[in-house]
Amino acid sequence: MKAFSLLSLILIITLSSCSTVRVASDYDKQANFNKYKTFAFFKPGIDKAEISDLDKKRILRAIEADMQAKGFTKSETPDMLVSIFTKTRENVNVNQNNFGWGWGYGWGWHPWYWNMGYNNVSRTTEGTLYIDLIDAEQKELIWQGMGTAALTKDVDKKQERINEIVNAILAKYPPQL
Repeated sequence: MKAFSLLSLILIITLSSCSTVRVASDYDKQANFNKYKTFAFFKPGIDKAEISDLDKKRILRAIEADMQAKGFTKSETPDMLVSIFTKTRENVNVNQNNFGWGWGYGWGWHPWYWNMGYNNVSRTTEGTLYIDLIDAEQKELIWQGMGTAALTKDVDKKQERINEIVNAILAKYPPQL
């Protein structure tokens, strides 16, 4: 029963860690964030993001929805430009499970030891999204948010996951001065 409880606990922790977004932000302490009311996407910066065009669209839709929910208006003559940058990394997790009797370690049969174990290898892709907010007039970075999370390959869940990541990042904007 203890093994089942421990296994359940590990599974719950693993699943909950997949849904979390680790977020950080930084900003220019001299910037007056109250003056920014309009935004537009900074195409040259977005074009450099090394992700599929479909994922770019998903990210930009999520940013636009979040910015508008914060009261910003998309404009041809914006106060602020929005750019993105992405990184991905594959994590390989190896869990070694041994069971049996005797002492020592390894797999197989020994005169003094019997054990049959297995290794469970899982791979997850972790992505980091940077959202840069740039003063359109000065062409200077005023705020940067970063969110890192496990990504999904399920096409039906991609927009939902991207929305979660973008919402977590932009929850840090405007900075609490």
